[in-house]
Amino acid sequence: MTTDAGTAARLERISTDGRYLIVPMDHGITLGAVTGLKNIEETIDAVTRGGADAVLTQKGIAPRVHPYKNDKGYIVHLNASTVIGPDSNDKRVTGTVEDAIRAGADAVSLHLNVGSTHEPEQIEDLARVTSDARRFGIPVLAMTYARGPGVDEHDAESLGHAVRLGEELGADVIKTAYSGDADSFRHVVESTRLPVVIAGGSRGTDRRTIEMVRGAMDADAAGASMGRSIFQHEHPEAIARAVSAVIHDDRETDEALEIAGLSAQA
Repeated sequence: MTTDAGTAARLERISTDGRYLIVPMDHGITLGAVTGLKNIEETIDAVTRGGADAVLTQKGIAPRVHPYKNDKGYIVHLNASTVIGPDSNDKRVTGTVEDAIRAGADAVSLHLNVGSTHEPEQIEDLARVTSDARRFGIPVLAMTYARGPGVDEHDAESLGHAVRLGEELGADVIKTAYSGDADSFRHVVESTRLPVVIAGGSRGTDRRTIEMVRGAMDADAAGASMGRSIFQHEHPEAIARAVSAVIHDDRETDEALEIAGLSAQA
């Protein structure tokens, strides 16, 4: 699919030279006002100073984003669920492309659990969003995870299927889980011609976070979309700077940690 001028321009607003470091902070719906999200303004300022290309929230948080994002990109997420609800895999639509445009977004995103019992409805949701977004020249970040009964969330074959589904439905950038090593993740990246970025998952050690990003980039990924690993860090600006050093400057793990002033043993 040929990318129109508007979509191409907006993709540049959420990336740097085709590489992406996105920090999702829509977890206030999912988890509540956890560490890093109570004063989301301070966190947004820190991660964008640290090198994040874009931040991502639900539409209602938009007024708290724009004054603090240091001219970086903004993505509005369009579905959600909670951990205290009956099924956290049942992501329900929370907004439209037009809502996102009114909120000042450069792009929209949608979460889809490939292999879950809710997959059929979520496929319809993503197809609808990509069609609407195309009308306005708005890029779509499809968060396509391999997730459901009997599905291994880190299996490269399943992840390859998930990312290809995102391309088939008309997305512009795909986010999915990391398979665990560069060799297996190369299959995931090669399953689509779209840029693939990895999710961070729950927070681990600094070294584990950076090694994961390094492995993904070695497999020709286009970057990372990491939430808790960054916004729940004691020093979100520093960990963002380390991840950025790998994605944007092709640094090795120890170099990136040193640049950010983080311990190589952490």
